[in-house]
Amino acid sequence: MRIVLSCILALCAVPFADAQVAGNCRIQPGAVCVAASLRGANLPKADLSRADLSRSDLSGAELAEARLYRARLQRANFQRANLAKATLDRANLRGANLSGATLAGASISAADLQGANLGDAELGGANLNGTSLRYARMSSASLRGASLERADLVGADLRNADLSGADLRGARFEKANLSGADLRGAQLEKTAFRGANVRECKGCPDPGTR
Repeated sequence: MRIVLSCILALCAVPFADAQVAGNCRIQPGAVCVAASLRGANLPKADLSRADLSRSDLSGAELAEARLYRARLQRANFQRANLAKATLDRANLRGANLSGATLAGASISAADLQGANLGDAELGGANLNGTSLRYARMSSASLRGASLERADLVGADLRNADLSGADLRGARFEKANLSGADLRGAQLEKTAFRGANVRECKGCPDPGTR
């Protein structure tokens, strides 16, 4: 009896753990998991394209190389989550919390990150071409070598952010706070800075001339 019971417990342990990780959400393209609890979930390379995870808690989740193309992620919590090399093109991340998250090498083009919190986030080498980051909070974020061609950063908080070597051609920084930021080596052709705060910014042009 003891042997049978121990075998049953051993066999059941893994599926039970998996069910906990997924919470009440079936991990598949188009999944509807509004306000789901996926905190600390282990989901590398998961395909959640076009899924609705709005208001869900994915803080500390492992989502490296995950596919979140066109996913609805408004006000979702990705605090300290690992999204390295993830695909978030055209995703809706309005008001999402990505503070301290790792998005190095991620593809986030044409996405909506208006009002999102990216403070202390790692976005080195990420593709943010054509993405809206209006009024996003990005203080101390690392965007070294990232591509932000035609990105909209109007009113964004980029205090002490690292944008060195980034591709900022055609990007908009009007009324953004770039105090203490580092733009050395960045490509700045047709980049707009009117009304931006560039106090102690390294590599920033005079906003009155751009």
